[in-house]
Amino acid sequence: MNLGITQLSPVIGAEVNGVDITKPLENDAFAAVHQALLDHIILVFRDQPLDDDALMALGRRFSTLVIHPFIMPNTDRPEIVAIMRDPGDTTIVGEDWHSDTTHIATPPMGAVLHAIDVPPRGGDTIFASQYAAYEALSDGMKKMLAGLNAVHDDTHVAGPKSGKNNTRANKVRDGANWRPTSNVHPVVRTHPETGRKCLFVNRSYSHRFENMTEAESEPLLSFLLEHGNRPEFTCRVRWTPGTTVIWDNRCMKHIAVNDVTEHRRVMRRVQMTGDKPF
Repeated sequence: MNLGITQLSPVIGAEVNGVDITKPLENDAFAAVHQALLDHIILVFRDQPLDDDALMALGRRFSTLVIHPFIMPNTDRPEIVAIMRDPGDTTIVGEDWHSDTTHIATPPMGAVLHAIDVPPRGGDTIFASQYAAYEALSDGMKKMLAGLNAVHDDTHVAGPKSGKNNTRANKVRDGANWRPTSNVHPVVRTHPETGRKCLFVNRSYSHRFENMTEAESEPLLSFLLEHGNRPEFTCRVRWTPGTTVIWDNRCMKHIAVNDVTEHRRVMRRVQMTGDKPF
């Protein structure tokens, strides 16, 4: 099956046409979409409204679906999270550069995010290729990072100290029985399907290097976090109602641009189960 592909930047992102994602994908259509995702990291589909059944069916073509570990349920489907912004919210889900849910042992392989109600301007999402970020490093830096691990946890994005529930529509678990979840992942991971190496640290979840303090880790970790966001590694997606984005969580970071305060924004998302980074 031949898809219509329009690249959004030289290193990441493509708008796709020629396939109907509102219906279950047949094997040839899914194979083409899957390969396009491996090639372009994020795929943008326009003007295809998805109901909840279609959203879940699309995600399940890639893997089983994740029930989010700390965002409070807010739909009648536990696998679907409504990503919302109400007028007056001062923070939003995803406002720091991040890969999704990397504090768990097997972070999601990807996600599908569908726009329902969006502001007339603003509220974009920027995506950054972590293949490109890794490949732009010097040979000396690549050698130093080989075998280095980072500790990922959810203390910045959930729990009582995060303060998230006071500033936004989406609520997180922060009760007395909440405990942080922490896992160790390689700083440079290998994509299990493409075999390519990429950076795998992000501001929301990566706090320090294994066997180092945060203070000891800070100079190098801060460099890697900022390096991964360089403009030449990115593309920007403007949302319209009926836009759907599929992304490969294993090799990119993204950020929701927090530049709208007076408009409501409603998206619906599923995440697909991944495997342990190596």
